[in-house]
Amino acid sequence: MAFVAYSASITALLPFNRIFSGGMGKKWNRLSPGYSARLRAGPSALSRISSFSSAAAGKAGGAPPLPQLSEADKTLPVYTWPHKKKPRVCILGGGFGGLYTALRLESLLWPEDKKPQVLLVDQSERFVFKPMLYELLSGEVDEWEIAPRFSELLANTGVEFLQDRVKLLHPFDHWGMNGHKQSSCGGTVLLESGLLIEYDWLVLALGAEAKLDVVPGALEFALPFSTLEDACRVDEKLKTLERTKFGKDSFIRVAVVGCGYSGVELAATISERLQDRGIVQAINVESTICPTAPTGNREAALKVLSSRKVQLLLGYFVRCIQRVSNVEASGDATVIREGKDIAKHNSEKYVLELQPAEKGLESQNLEADLVLWTVGSKPLLPELEPCDKPHELPLNARGQAETDETLRVKGHPRIFALGDSASLRDSTGKLLPATAQVAFQQADFAGWNLWAAINHRPLLPFRFQNLGEMMTLGRNDAAISPSFVDGLTLEGPIGHAARKLAYLIRLPTEEHRFKVGLSWFAKSAVDSVALLQSALTKVLSGT
Repeated sequence: MAFVAYSASITALLPFNRIFSGGMGKKWNRLSPGYSARLRAGPSALSRISSFSSAAAGKAGGAPPLPQLSEADKTLPVYTWPHKKKPRVCILGGGFGGLYTALRLESLLWPEDKKPQVLLVDQSERFVFKPMLYELLSGEVDEWEIAPRFSELLANTGVEFLQDRVKLLHPFDHWGMNGHKQSSCGGTVLLESGLLIEYDWLVLALGAEAKLDVVPGALEFALPFSTLEDACRVDEKLKTLERTKFGKDSFIRVAVVGCGYSGVELAATISERLQDRGIVQAINVESTICPTAPTGNREAALKVLSSRKVQLLLGYFVRCIQRVSNVEASGDATVIREGKDIAKHNSEKYVLELQPAEKGLESQNLEADLVLWTVGSKPLLPELEPCDKPHELPLNARGQAETDETLRVKGHPRIFALGDSASLRDSTGKLLPATAQVAFQQADFAGWNLWAAINHRPLLPFRFQNLGEMMTLGRNDAAISPSFVDGLTLEGPIGHAARKLAYLIRLPTEEHRFKVGLSWFAKSAVDSVALLQSALTKVLSGT
């Protein structure tokens, strides 16, 4: 990939004075001609995205006045697309929405001159199949199976990949389908490495991150569970606790905040892993677990949690989380030191102050060695910088982009949004949930509608088809309630096998599905042989 100077007609629109501050120029020095588009172009953590616009428009019908920039601001490293005339599609975010949109575009039939160049940008080098993160804690899957590298998944496609953080977004399409008079592109994206990407079509699929700043102490002491890094951090913490408490009489105490699907799946997985060595307590503000789940799934989950002695604290919310030492964390856990690092020579313990959300319950303090947070999330969409006349992306109260039924952002015909980045309602007016199933289906429509827009064909309205809901409950346990058979719930080993098969089919590429399928088959064969040997040993010892 080579870098060229940005043309004056485009850079004149972009106030980049502050970009050069803070040592940004040093980062650009590391970018050189010949640097592969498939390699890292910057840091791996996703920053918040900011968007800005030009100065206020001039006379009615005229172009907005262009700001005057210094000569130093007119030379920027720019991503060079391989073909000058073919459409350029930039996809921000490589989760279910972003990656599967890219793969959908690759699978469609295109007129030779219309096949788009596709660039996928993500903070991480790996795609993460998030519904199976729990299996990393149980040891049922390996990291490569559910978190393959983008470079491997896209090796046999025309999709290019950049690992970088998105910094600024500047759409031009609020001036109309053909952009500003001085530019035929749909807008530009600035990455934190300093690389500028000019696009014709943009897909926002940035996902969401855990929202931990709603309760004092949660950000400092609780661990989220929504990324590969989160799962590895929780696994390491559990391993440390298992080592330090091995052979001792004390239990490993785990508190799970939230009893939606994620909280229940975590509680079931960890309670199975710890068995008699641990105590898992799950807290929920509702009076039941998984309140929106099908009845069959909820009942199967309650049965499993009860059999594993998971303590459910329903009707409570967490008021605050504080850290205490082993010495202070006695049975009643009422002595608390605030803001002091007193765990230098003792393993850390925490106290959760619980307040009742319903009448008839009393406040209580809960002691834990590990606090897992599964409540709330916030989309990673732009916070627009103040301007005299900003052309803002329309965002709802949660920070999601408002889209029409074709997944195009309202007022921006060249931008599509999906997954956690999109706010879309079903036929009843209910906001669609931010689930993998919704993102799967939206990616299919986004890919098709991009094809239609590029080829000047009618766009299709998105219609979500609820295929049912699934949840893992342990190494050989799961619950599935398919929507096409009313009242049916598959649970236990049958539900577990059906869930794994369904997710195997949904893995990104045929090559990866084949590798993972062989791996899972081999593991199942080994487990079956071990189970048979164990059964024979018991029979022989009994005789």
